[in-house]
Amino acid sequence: MMRELGAGEIEELLGSQVVGRIGCHAGGVTYVVPVIYALAEGCVYVASVEGQKIRMMRENPRVCFEVDEYDGAGSWRSVIADGLYEELDEAGAEKALALLAARFGGGGEEGRGRRQRAAGGAPTVCFRIRIAQATGRAVAR
Repeated sequence: MMRELGAGEIEELLGSQVVGRIGCHAGGVTYVVPVIYALAEGCVYVASVEGQKIRMMRENPRVCFEVDEYDGAGSWRSVIADGLYEELDEAGAEKALALLAARFGGGGEEGRGRRQRAAGGAPTVCFRIRIAQATGRAVAR
């Protein structure tokens, strides 16, 4: 039986997952891409190389963010959040990188605060998705 998740369950699922999917739309193209993230203060924080998703979110900052969990026995939970893409300045990037380092380890002091270029030369962009609303559903079998 399907049921709606409550606000606490939505927050718990968003906070417990490692990979989420960003859905963006610009120029008549819809694009969905997985990212690792950290959740804080009602926002999803991400560091990514500049590419298609960043270009699209700059053009149209209205995005959605999705996480899900499947237990292998037919039961699942998912959350879809609508929000606004906000590219972070240097201070915001420091915060995002610190949140991501705390959650996933690595980076340490030497990795924080620097927007390094990836091997292909694309710069790292730190951003957040400010969640405006979120809904969730679950099926238990």
